[in-house]
Amino acid sequence: MDFDTRAKQWDNDPIKWERAAAVAAAIRNRVQLSPDLRAMEYGCGTGLLSFALCRELGAITLADSSTGMLAVLQEKITASGMNHLQPLHLDLAVDPLPTERYDLIYTLMTLHHVSDVERILRDFHALLRPKGALCIADLDQEDGSFHGASFDGHPGFEREALREQLVRAGFDSVHFETCYLMRKPQGDRIREYPIFLAVATRA
Repeated sequence: MDFDTRAKQWDNDPIKWERAAAVAAAIRNRVQLSPDLRAMEYGCGTGLLSFALCRELGAITLADSSTGMLAVLQEKITASGMNHLQPLHLDLAVDPLPTERYDLIYTLMTLHHVSDVERILRDFHALLRPKGALCIADLDQEDGSFHGASFDGHPGFEREALREQLVRAGFDSVHFETCYLMRKPQGDRIREYPIFLAVATRA
């Protein structure tokens, strides 16, 4: 999926705004947010989720591997005056870990694009301070129809399998809930795809 070419039109889809708002609400319900917390959004795109949370958090690093998405994000930050939001070009599949450590890391519809899930969960654990929280919002396991046959990522996740991966990465207190229901046209009907929020803590 070419995120660079889609970046300028990304925010034109009201479903993406609705989805980000729903995930933000679910995060608020599970994590005690505070301006004292330093956060990272990984796979931030144009920053819809971070903009939904930014008034309740301290400094936020918005990381993405797409230069096109980060360019749109920087325009939005400049226009909003939200100077505690800092874009970062980062692909944890190839780049070294940032030196900063965080109290909260969150992702939205990113993990199913990551080939080595075990590795990135270990990276998230390493990037968190003790007692920090990881929030993953992503697709429940589906039949591959969400992206189509040409997609080379994961067709969502089975919750218990992902829970086991989080525990192996060093997390505990893993909680899952359904936070949003994506509806997409498939032929002459609308398919529903549940999105979960997984919240795990670093001991």
